[in-house]
Amino acid sequence: MAVASPARRIYLTGGTGYLGSRLIPLLVERGHHVRALARGSSPDRLPPGCESMIGDPLNGAILAEGMRGSDTVVQLVGVPKPAPWKGPQFRAVDLRSGRASIDAAKTAGVEHFVYVSVAQPAPIMKPYIDVRRECEDQLRASGLRATILRPWYILGPGHWWPLVLQPAYRLMELIPPTRDMALRLGLVSIHDMLMTLVWAVEHPPESVRVIEVPEIRRLGGAL
Repeated sequence: MAVASPARRIYLTGGTGYLGSRLIPLLVERGHHVRALARGSSPDRLPPGCESMIGDPLNGAILAEGMRGSDTVVQLVGVPKPAPWKGPQFRAVDLRSGRASIDAAKTAGVEHFVYVSVAQPAPIMKPYIDVRRECEDQLRASGLRATILRPWYILGPGHWWPLVLQPAYRLMELIPPTRDMALRLGLVSIHDMLMTLVWAVEHPPESVRVIEVPEIRRLGGAL
């Protein structure tokens, strides 16, 4: 990918997680300034090159103070390895952190909010989808310019088992009654997600846009 211009001033939550720890080096390499939030026990786990901020991702006042001077927020806090039985955790972590970050971004005058949601509708993971949909609704109501990414499952290190489902996905994509669902709930690679996140940061929308699985794949392959 070509070096980005102009450089963005990014505030990123979830910087030690599965996506954040891989995204930060890409953004820094492209000339962006990244300020990453970490809890007091984990600042040394942040990738080099970013400015570390110590704080609680559920504390709106701390978030707003850290976001001041940033033009972009990337919200990546969430319960690791989502599963149907983690409903209470989704509401305690994903929902509270999402709400706090959205309110803080509005208070701090941030221009663009990037949020990783989930593909929907889907026949499973209703508690997870409900929480992400609530955050999407709040983001739309906030008046912020926003990019909402909707992957279903992200293939990558430690997350390869769904590869066995690819033949079934290909078959479903060929059958008209199941084609739309297969595409909407398709698998994306960690590379596709990271490239799409970089593209989203560098191309703020005029209002709110939603990037679904087919476009995540397209952007991942184009960059």
